[in-house]
Amino acid sequence: MKLHELKSNEGSRKARKRLGRGMASGFGKTSGKGHKGQNARTGGGVRLGFEGGQTPLFQRLPKRGFTNINRKEFAIVNLDAFNRFEDNTEVTPELLIETGVVSNLKSGVKVLGNGTLEKKLTIKAHKFSNAAKEAIEAAGGKIEVI
Repeated sequence: MKLHELKSNEGSRKARKRLGRGMASGFGKTSGKGHKGQNARTGGGVRLGFEGGQTPLFQRLPKRGFTNINRKEFAIVNLDAFNRFEDNTEVTPELLIETGVVSNLKSGVKVLGNGTLEKKLTIKAHKFSNAAKEAIEAAGGKIEVI
């Protein structure tokens, strides 16, 4: 097969409706909108979720809970992710982004205690779980809360 022999699949390229171009086009005069009515008007139609005046589904369903607008979301890093660094390295959030351990800092970095740590590191983060603190100090490392 060569480039000049390529063809798109049948029906994948559809011609657009050319509205208001005479009666012979099939979309002349009222341009496929029928006669008068809400949908024939400019800006006509109903909003998303409108059910003809019946209470919409999203309003009928019970609301539960509370959304805290001040919620802080942390980028989570587990202990086994730190094994890629050399001994006595100072691990900062910037270094985690550079090495691709974390893609987005969000409100900060939280270190959790999943996995095992085999290196002696100084880890700087915004939060640490108790299990992570104990594991880092047991491996001979230090923690610093930013």
